[in-house]
Amino acid sequence: MTVRVQLFRFALVGVVNTGTYYGCYLALLSRLPYVVSHVVAFLLSMVGSFFLTSRFTYRTRPTWRKFLLFPLTNAANFVITTSGVYLLVDVLRLGSRYAPLIAAAAAVPFTFVVSRTIMLRPDRHTPDPDRSGRPEPGQEKRADRVVAAGPPGPPCVSSPGEPAANGR
Repeated sequence: MTVRVQLFRFALVGVVNTGTYYGCYLALLSRLPYVVSHVVAFLLSMVGSFFLTSRFTYRTRPTWRKFLLFPLTNAANFVITTSGVYLLVDVLRLGSRYAPLIAAAAAVPFTFVVSRTIMLRPDRHTPDPDRSGRPEPGQEKRADRVVAAGPPGPPCVSSPGEPAANGR
């Protein structure tokens, strides 16, 4: 998948994430101060964003490692949007309803670069000391897994009490 396609998908996820964030923000704004509403809505939408970014944008498997690193993708976003919301509301006296949308637009390029770096970085696996890391005979190593080489074998057929002929 090209960077251009990833950027397009990232933008689509961003639209969904922004809608989720903004809906949560407005719902919380009636009960909480705007900064608290912003922080809570941001955290809730970040969880959804992780799964969409992983599966849809980059077509990667979500892992605990990526989930734990994913907040780094939003660190620049969080700083820029929070500073932006404060600047727009308290300094420039823009309404608190629209300030988050403007601030979010300013953070998009930074978030894409960091998220792409984290989500496409291969997971580290602790090597087994008894194995050399090479695939077993009859298997070939692919980018993220070891699969059986060649076409699939016939279904397992054996007599009761006998082991399967093809090991399945």
